[in-house]
Amino acid sequence: MPALPATLIRAALLADGLGGLARPGIEVLVREGRIAALGSRLECPPGTQIVELGPACLTPGLIDGHTHLGLSGDGRPYAEMFGESDEMMVLIGARNLQLHRDAGITTLREHGARNQVGFVLKEGVRRGLIPGPRLQVSGRPITCTGGHFHMCNEVADGEEQVRRSVRRLVHEGADYIKIMASGGGTAGTLPGLASYSTGELRAAVHEAHYFHRLTAAHCRATDSMRRAVEAGIDLMEHAEFLDADGELRFDPELAAMMAECGIWISPTLQAWTRYGRIVELRQRRAALTAAEEGELQDLEVRAELRLDHLRRLLEYPGMRERMVPGTDAGAGAIAFGHLDYDLQLLHQAGLSPAEVLESATRVSAAAIGAEKELGTLEVGKIADLTAFAGDPTRDIGAFSRVVAVFQEGVRVR
Repeated sequence: MPALPATLIRAALLADGLGGLARPGIEVLVREGRIAALGSRLECPPGTQIVELGPACLTPGLIDGHTHLGLSGDGRPYAEMFGESDEMMVLIGARNLQLHRDAGITTLREHGARNQVGFVLKEGVRRGLIPGPRLQVSGRPITCTGGHFHMCNEVADGEEQVRRSVRRLVHEGADYIKIMASGGGTAGTLPGLASYSTGELRAAVHEAHYFHRLTAAHCRATDSMRRAVEAGIDLMEHAEFLDADGELRFDPELAAMMAECGIWISPTLQAWTRYGRIVELRQRRAALTAAEEGELQDLEVRAELRLDHLRRLLEYPGMRERMVPGTDAGAGAIAFGHLDYDLQLLHQAGLSPAEVLESATRVSAAAIGAEKELGTLEVGKIADLTAFAGDPTRDIGAFSRVVAVFQEGVRVR
Protein backbone atom coordinates (compact mmCIF):
# COMPACT_ATOMS: atom_id res chain seq x y z
CA MET A 1 0.00 0.00 0.00
CA PRO A 2 1.24 3.53 -0.72
CA ALA A 3 2.27 5.58 2.29
CA LEU A 4 -0.37 7.90 3.64
CA PRO A 5 0.33 11.60 3.13
CA ALA A 6 1.71 13.55 6.05
CA THR A 7 -0.59 15.87 7.98
CA LEU A 8 0.32 19.25 9.45
CA ILE A 9 -1.93 20.41 12.28
CA ARG A 10 -1.92 24.09 13.18
CA ALA A 11 -3.59 25.74 16.17
CA ALA A 12 -3.06 29.03 17.95
CA LEU A 13 -1.83 27.27 21.10
CA LEU A 14 -0.25 23.95 22.01
CA ALA A 15 0.05 22.31 25.43
CA ASP A 16 2.28 19.24 25.22
CA GLY A 17 1.29 17.59 28.53
CA LEU A 18 4.80 17.95 29.94
CA GLY A 19 3.83 20.73 32.32
CA GLY A 20 3.47 24.47 32.23
CA LEU A 21 1.24 26.69 30.15
CA ALA A 22 0.26 26.40 26.51
CA ARG A 23 2.62 27.96 23.94
CA PRO A 24 1.73 29.80 20.73
CA GLY A 25 2.89 29.00 17.22
CA ILE A 26 3.79 25.30 17.59
CA GLU A 27 2.75 23.05 14.73
CA VAL A 28 2.45 19.25 14.72
CA LEU A 29 3.58 17.18 11.74
CA VAL A 30 2.14 13.65 11.63
CA ARG A 31 3.43 10.77 9.52
CA GLU A 32 1.98 7.25 9.60
CA GLY A 33 0.04 7.95 12.77
CA ARG A 34 2.93 9.30 14.82
CA ILE A 35 4.30 12.73 15.63
CA ALA A 36 7.14 13.35 13.19
CA ALA A 37 8.01 16.92 14.19
CA LEU A 38 7.00 19.79 16.47
CA GLY A 39 7.95 23.40 15.92
CA SER A 40 7.30 26.73 14.26
CA ARG A 41 6.93 26.95 10.47
CA LEU A 42 7.81 23.32 9.88
CA GLU A 43 9.00 22.20 6.46
CA CYS A 44 6.54 19.67 5.06
CA PRO A 45 6.95 17.00 2.37
CA PRO A 46 5.02 17.46 -0.90
CA GLY A 47 1.35 16.50 -0.63
CA THR A 48 1.09 17.22 3.10
CA GLN A 49 -2.48 17.78 4.23
CA ILE A 50 -2.94 20.98 6.24
CA VAL A 51 -5.45 21.12 9.11
CA GLU A 52 -6.10 24.65 10.37
CA LEU A 53 -7.72 24.82 13.82
CA GLY A 54 -7.59 28.60 14.17
CA PRO A 55 -7.75 29.92 17.75
CA ALA A 56 -7.96 26.45 19.36
CA CYS A 57 -5.51 24.90 21.82
CA LEU A 58 -4.07 21.52 20.86
CA THR A 59 -3.25 18.98 23.59
CA PRO A 60 -2.57 15.27 23.92
CA GLY A 61 -5.74 13.19 23.69
CA LEU A 62 -7.46 12.80 27.06
CA ILE A 63 -7.42 9.50 28.97
CA ASP A 64 -10.29 8.21 31.12
CA GLY A 65 -8.98 5.61 33.54
CA HIS A 66 -12.34 4.21 34.71
CA THR A 67 -15.40 3.34 32.63
CA HIS A 68 -18.01 0.56 32.36
CA LEU A 69 -18.90 0.54 28.69
CA GLY A 70 -21.65 -2.06 28.87
CA LEU A 71 -23.73 -0.01 31.32
CA SER A 72 -26.08 2.80 30.35
CA GLY A 73 -25.37 5.37 33.06
CA ASP A 74 -29.07 6.25 33.05
CA GLY A 75 -29.72 6.05 36.79
CA ARG A 76 -31.19 2.56 36.90
CA PRO A 77 -30.00 0.22 39.68
CA TYR A 78 -27.37 -2.35 38.75
CA ALA A 79 -29.95 -5.17 38.91
CA GLU A 80 -31.83 -3.55 36.02
CA MET A 81 -28.79 -2.63 33.95
CA PHE A 82 -27.41 -6.14 34.28
CA GLY A 83 -30.78 -7.44 33.11
CA GLU A 84 -29.70 -6.53 29.57
CA SER A 85 -28.35 -9.28 27.32
CA ASP A 86 -24.65 -9.39 26.53
CA GLU A 87 -25.49 -8.47 22.94
CA MET A 88 -27.36 -5.36 24.07
CA MET A 89 -24.45 -4.42 26.35
CA VAL A 90 -22.13 -4.50 23.32
CA LEU A 91 -24.48 -2.12 21.46
CA ILE A 92 -24.67 0.15 24.51
CA GLY A 93 -20.87 0.06 24.68
CA ALA A 94 -20.56 1.06 21.02
CA ARG A 95 -22.67 4.13 21.68
CA ASN A 96 -20.72 4.97 24.82
CA LEU A 97 -17.41 4.77 22.98
CA GLN A 98 -18.60 7.36 20.47
CA LEU A 99 -19.84 9.71 23.20
CA HIS A 100 -16.51 9.57 24.98
CA ARG A 101 -14.42 10.06 21.83
CA ASP A 102 -16.49 13.09 20.82
CA ALA A 103 -15.66 14.55 24.25
CA GLY A 104 -11.93 14.46 23.49
CA ILE A 105 -11.11 11.11 25.09
CA THR A 106 -8.80 9.09 22.86
CA THR A 107 -7.87 6.32 25.33
CA LEU A 108 -9.92 4.68 28.06
CA ARG A 109 -9.89 1.76 30.43
CA GLU A 110 -12.89 -0.57 30.38
CA HIS A 111 -12.98 -1.31 34.08
CA GLY A 112 -15.20 -4.34 34.31
CA ALA A 113 -17.92 -5.82 32.09
CA ARG A 114 -19.89 -9.06 32.09
CA ASN A 115 -18.62 -12.20 30.37
CA GLN A 116 -16.91 -11.29 27.05
CA VAL A 117 -18.44 -7.83 26.56
CA GLY A 118 -15.25 -5.87 27.21
CA PHE A 119 -13.14 -8.12 25.00
CA VAL A 120 -15.66 -7.94 22.14
CA LEU A 121 -15.74 -4.14 22.29
CA LYS A 122 -11.95 -3.92 22.17
CA GLU A 123 -11.80 -6.28 19.20
CA GLY A 124 -14.55 -4.31 17.44
CA VAL A 125 -12.54 -1.10 17.80
CA ARG A 126 -9.33 -2.85 16.71
CA ARG A 127 -10.98 -4.11 13.54
CA GLY A 128 -12.53 -0.75 12.76
CA LEU A 129 -16.07 -2.10 13.16
CA ILE A 130 -16.83 0.30 16.03
CA PRO A 131 -15.56 3.90 16.19
CA GLY A 132 -14.05 4.77 19.53
CA PRO A 133 -10.98 5.49 21.64
CA ARG A 134 -8.21 2.94 21.99
CA LEU A 135 -9.06 0.53 24.79
CA GLN A 136 -7.45 -1.23 27.69
CA VAL A 137 -9.82 -3.85 29.08
CA SER A 138 -9.80 -5.77 32.33
CA GLY A 139 -12.48 -8.21 31.24
CA ARG A 140 -14.49 -9.38 34.23
CA PRO A 141 -13.54 -7.82 37.57
CA ILE A 142 -12.49 -10.36 40.19
CA THR A 143 -14.84 -10.31 43.18
CA CYS A 144 -15.74 -12.46 46.16
CA THR A 145 -18.89 -14.56 46.48
CA GLY A 146 -21.83 -12.14 46.39
CA GLY A 147 -19.39 -9.24 46.03
CA HIS A 148 -19.56 -6.01 44.06
CA PHE A 149 -20.17 -6.76 40.36
CA HIS A 150 -20.49 -10.51 40.99
CA MET A 151 -22.95 -10.37 38.04
CA CYS A 152 -19.94 -10.13 35.70
CA ASN A 153 -19.13 -13.77 36.55
CA GLU A 154 -15.54 -13.80 37.82
CA VAL A 155 -16.01 -14.88 41.45
CA ALA A 156 -12.97 -16.00 43.44
CA ASP A 157 -12.51 -16.77 47.13
CA GLY A 158 -9.12 -17.51 48.64
CA GLU A 159 -5.65 -17.04 47.22
CA GLU A 160 -5.65 -20.02 44.87
CA GLN A 161 -8.97 -19.06 43.27
CA VAL A 162 -7.76 -15.50 42.87
CA ARG A 163 -4.63 -16.75 41.10
CA ARG A 164 -6.75 -18.90 38.78
CA SER A 165 -8.95 -15.92 37.94
CA VAL A 166 -5.92 -13.81 37.05
CA ARG A 167 -4.57 -16.55 34.78
CA ARG A 168 -7.93 -17.06 33.10
CA LEU A 169 -8.37 -13.35 32.42
CA VAL A 170 -4.83 -12.94 31.08
CA HIS A 171 -5.29 -15.87 28.72
CA GLU A 172 -8.55 -14.35 27.48
CA GLY A 173 -6.80 -11.09 26.67
CA ALA A 174 -7.05 -8.84 29.74
CA ASP A 175 -4.72 -5.85 29.50
CA TYR A 176 -4.72 -5.43 33.29
CA ILE A 177 -6.41 -6.98 36.32
CA LYS A 178 -9.26 -5.35 38.24
CA ILE A 179 -10.20 -6.67 41.69
CA MET A 180 -13.01 -5.55 44.00
CA ALA A 181 -11.28 -5.03 47.35
CA SER A 182 -14.44 -3.76 49.08
CA GLY A 183 -18.18 -3.72 48.59
CA GLY A 184 -19.79 -1.12 46.36
CA GLY A 185 -23.11 -0.16 44.84
CA THR A 186 -24.20 -3.74 44.14
CA ALA A 187 -27.17 -4.63 46.34
CA GLY A 188 -26.20 -6.67 49.39
CA THR A 189 -22.53 -5.68 49.42
CA LEU A 190 -20.86 -3.68 52.18
CA PRO A 191 -18.93 -0.67 50.83
CA GLY A 192 -17.42 0.12 54.24
CA LEU A 193 -15.81 -3.31 54.68
CA ALA A 194 -12.95 -5.02 52.89
CA SER A 195 -13.83 -7.96 50.63
CA TYR A 196 -10.39 -9.52 50.40
CA SER A 197 -7.54 -10.13 52.81
CA THR A 198 -4.10 -8.68 52.19
CA GLY A 199 -2.96 -12.17 51.24
CA GLU A 200 -5.66 -12.55 48.58
CA LEU A 201 -4.84 -9.14 47.10
CA ARG A 202 -1.14 -9.95 47.19
CA ALA A 203 -1.84 -13.17 45.28
CA ALA A 204 -3.61 -11.15 42.57
CA VAL A 205 -0.70 -8.71 42.33
CA HIS A 206 1.94 -11.44 42.25
CA GLU A 207 0.16 -13.40 39.52
CA ALA A 208 -0.66 -10.31 37.45
CA HIS A 209 2.89 -8.99 37.62
CA TYR A 210 4.25 -12.39 36.59
CA PHE A 211 2.25 -11.98 33.38
CA HIS A 212 3.40 -8.34 33.03
CA ARG A 213 -0.05 -6.96 33.86
CA LEU A 214 -0.80 -4.03 36.13
CA THR A 215 -3.49 -4.19 38.81
CA ALA A 216 -6.30 -1.89 39.89
CA ALA A 217 -8.42 -2.30 43.01
CA HIS A 218 -11.87 -0.95 43.82
CA CYS A 219 -11.37 0.43 47.35
CA ARG A 220 -14.14 2.36 49.05
CA ALA A 221 -13.51 1.07 52.57
CA THR A 222 -10.58 2.41 54.55
CA ASP A 223 -9.61 -1.14 55.51
CA SER A 224 -9.57 -2.17 51.84
CA MET A 225 -7.35 0.81 51.04
CA ARG A 226 -4.85 -0.24 53.69
CA ARG A 227 -4.82 -3.83 52.47
CA ALA A 228 -4.34 -2.68 48.86
CA VAL A 229 -1.28 -0.67 49.88
CA GLU A 230 0.14 -3.60 51.85
CA ALA A 231 -0.44 -5.93 48.88
CA GLY A 232 1.31 -3.69 46.34
CA ILE A 233 -1.72 -2.85 44.17
CA ASP A 234 -0.65 -0.51 41.34
CA LEU A 235 -3.71 1.76 41.18
CA MET A 236 -6.39 2.40 43.81
CA GLU A 237 -9.89 3.33 42.66
CA HIS A 238 -12.22 5.58 44.69
CA ALA A 239 -10.08 5.85 47.86
CA GLU A 240 -13.00 7.14 49.89
CA PHE A 241 -11.75 6.54 53.46
CA LEU A 242 -15.15 4.98 54.18
CA ASP A 243 -15.63 3.35 57.58
CA ALA A 244 -17.94 0.44 58.39
CA ASP A 245 -20.60 2.81 59.77
CA GLY A 246 -20.89 4.55 56.39
CA GLU A 247 -19.03 7.72 57.42
CA LEU A 248 -16.00 9.21 55.66
CA ARG A 249 -13.08 9.74 58.05
CA PHE A 250 -9.70 10.81 56.74
CA ASP A 251 -6.89 8.60 58.05
CA PRO A 252 -3.54 10.47 58.17
CA GLU A 253 -1.53 7.31 58.85
CA LEU A 254 -3.01 5.56 55.81
CA ALA A 255 -2.51 8.68 53.68
CA ALA A 256 1.19 8.66 54.61
CA MET A 257 1.40 4.99 53.61
CA MET A 258 -0.19 5.79 50.26
CA ALA A 259 2.25 8.61 49.65
CA GLU A 260 5.28 6.52 50.59
CA CYS A 261 4.43 3.44 48.50
CA GLY A 262 3.89 5.34 45.24
CA ILE A 263 0.44 3.95 44.45
CA TRP A 264 -1.61 5.74 41.78
CA ILE A 265 -4.99 7.11 42.93
CA SER A 266 -8.16 7.48 40.85
CA PRO A 267 -10.67 9.25 43.13
CA THR A 268 -13.59 9.03 40.64
CA LEU A 269 -14.95 12.27 42.09
CA GLN A 270 -18.09 12.71 40.02
CA ALA A 271 -19.23 9.20 40.96
CA TRP A 272 -19.32 9.90 44.69
CA THR A 273 -20.46 13.51 44.50
CA ARG A 274 -23.20 12.97 41.88
CA TYR A 275 -21.69 15.97 40.14
CA GLY A 276 -23.75 15.53 36.99
CA ARG A 277 -26.87 16.16 39.04
CA ILE A 278 -25.24 19.19 40.70
CA VAL A 279 -24.46 20.66 37.26
CA GLU A 280 -28.02 20.04 36.09
CA LEU A 281 -29.57 21.71 39.15
CA ARG A 282 -27.18 24.68 38.99
CA GLN A 283 -28.09 25.27 35.37
CA ARG A 284 -31.78 25.48 36.33
CA ARG A 285 -31.21 27.27 39.61
CA ALA A 286 -33.57 30.17 38.93
CA ALA A 287 -36.45 27.74 38.36
CA LEU A 288 -35.78 25.15 41.09
CA THR A 289 -38.56 24.01 43.38
CA ALA A 290 -38.00 24.17 47.14
CA ALA A 291 -37.35 20.42 47.16
CA GLU A 292 -34.79 20.71 44.37
CA GLU A 293 -33.06 23.61 46.10
CA GLY A 294 -32.78 21.47 49.22
CA GLU A 295 -31.42 18.59 47.15
CA LEU A 296 -28.79 20.84 45.61
CA GLN A 297 -27.67 22.14 48.99
CA ASP A 298 -27.37 18.60 50.35
CA LEU A 299 -25.37 17.50 47.32
CA GLU A 300 -23.01 20.48 47.59
CA VAL A 301 -22.36 19.75 51.27
CA ARG A 302 -21.67 16.10 50.45
CA ALA A 303 -19.35 17.05 47.60
CA GLU A 304 -17.42 19.48 49.78
CA LEU A 305 -16.75 16.74 52.35
CA ARG A 306 -15.29 14.48 49.65
CA LEU A 307 -13.22 17.31 48.17
CA ASP A 308 -11.91 18.27 51.60
CA HIS A 309 -10.56 14.75 52.12
CA LEU A 310 -8.88 14.86 48.72
CA ARG A 311 -7.34 18.26 49.52
CA ARG A 312 -5.81 16.74 52.64
CA LEU A 313 -4.47 13.79 50.64
CA LEU A 314 -2.91 16.15 48.09
CA GLU A 315 -0.79 17.70 50.87
CA TYR A 316 1.29 14.52 51.13
CA PRO A 317 4.52 14.35 49.09
CA GLY A 318 4.04 13.16 45.53
CA MET A 319 0.27 12.76 45.65
CA ARG A 320 -0.47 15.68 43.32
CA GLU A 321 1.53 13.88 40.61
CA ARG A 322 -0.32 10.58 41.07
CA MET A 323 -3.97 11.64 40.63
CA VAL A 324 -5.66 9.82 37.74
CA PRO A 325 -9.04 11.13 36.53
CA GLY A 326 -11.73 8.52 36.05
CA THR A 327 -15.42 9.01 35.39
CA ASP A 328 -16.83 5.61 36.43
CA ALA A 329 -19.14 6.28 33.48
CA GLY A 330 -21.92 3.75 33.01
CA ALA A 331 -22.44 3.21 36.73
CA GLY A 332 -25.50 4.76 38.33
CA ALA A 333 -26.42 8.01 36.60
CA ILE A 334 -22.91 8.77 35.30
CA ALA A 335 -23.30 9.45 31.58
CA PHE A 336 -20.50 9.05 29.07
CA GLY A 337 -18.94 12.13 27.50
CA HIS A 338 -18.13 14.02 30.68
CA LEU A 339 -14.57 13.57 31.81
CA ASP A 340 -14.71 17.37 32.07
CA TYR A 341 -16.75 16.99 35.27
CA ASP A 342 -13.95 15.05 36.96
CA LEU A 343 -11.42 17.60 35.77
CA GLN A 344 -13.48 20.46 37.21
CA LEU A 345 -13.64 18.63 40.55
CA LEU A 346 -9.87 18.02 40.59
CA HIS A 347 -9.45 21.76 40.06
CA GLN A 348 -11.82 22.47 42.96
CA ALA A 349 -9.71 20.12 45.07
CA GLY A 350 -6.63 22.24 44.44
CA LEU A 351 -4.96 21.29 41.15
CA SER A 352 -4.27 24.15 38.74
CA PRO A 353 -5.78 23.85 35.23
CA ALA A 354 -2.31 23.00 33.88
CA GLU A 355 -1.91 20.26 36.50
CA VAL A 356 -5.36 18.95 35.64
CA LEU A 357 -4.36 18.64 31.99
CA GLU A 358 -1.24 16.72 32.99
CA SER A 359 -3.32 14.39 35.16
CA ALA A 360 -5.63 13.57 32.24
CA THR A 361 -2.73 12.99 29.81
CA ARG A 362 0.86 12.36 30.95
CA VAL A 363 0.01 11.14 34.46
CA SER A 364 -2.81 8.89 33.29
CA ALA A 365 -0.63 7.39 30.57
CA ALA A 366 2.03 6.53 33.15
CA ALA A 367 -0.55 5.04 35.52
CA ILE A 368 -1.83 2.63 32.87
CA GLY A 369 1.62 1.73 31.57
CA ALA A 370 1.25 3.57 28.25
CA GLU A 371 3.66 6.48 28.79
CA LYS A 372 6.04 5.34 26.02
CA GLU A 373 3.33 5.80 23.38
CA LEU A 374 0.72 8.21 24.76
CA GLY A 375 0.11 11.12 27.10
CA THR A 376 2.40 13.83 25.73
CA LEU A 377 3.07 15.52 22.41
CA GLU A 378 6.60 14.37 21.65
CA VAL A 379 8.31 13.20 18.47
CA GLY A 380 7.76 9.48 17.95
CA LYS A 381 4.62 9.17 20.03
CA ILE A 382 1.19 8.19 18.68
CA ALA A 383 -0.60 11.27 17.31
CA ASP A 384 -3.71 11.17 19.50
CA LEU A 385 -4.72 14.80 20.01
CA THR A 386 -7.62 16.91 21.29
CA ALA A 387 -8.29 20.56 20.50
CA PHE A 388 -10.27 22.90 22.73
CA ALA A 389 -11.89 26.30 22.30
CA GLY A 390 -9.87 28.20 24.87
CA ASP A 391 -6.72 27.40 26.82
CA PRO A 392 -7.22 24.47 29.25
CA THR A 393 -3.93 25.26 31.01
CA ARG A 394 -5.52 28.50 32.24
CA ASP A 395 -9.29 27.98 31.97
CA ILE A 396 -10.81 24.81 33.48
CA GLY A 397 -14.00 25.47 31.51
CA ALA A 398 -12.14 24.86 28.24
CA PHE A 399 -12.26 21.10 28.90
CA SER A 400 -15.99 21.28 28.13
CA ARG A 401 -15.40 22.90 24.73
CA VAL A 402 -13.91 20.24 22.46
CA VAL A 403 -13.59 21.35 18.83
CA ALA A 404 -11.52 18.55 17.26
CA VAL A 405 -10.28 15.04 18.04
CA PHE A 406 -7.51 13.14 16.24
CA GLN A 407 -6.56 9.48 16.50
CA GLU A 408 -3.21 8.55 14.98
CA GLY A 409 -3.32 11.90 13.20
CA VAL A 410 -6.71 11.30 11.57
CA ARG A 411 -9.44 13.75 12.47
CA VAL A 412 -12.40 11.83 13.92
CA ARG A 413 -14.42 14.81 15.11
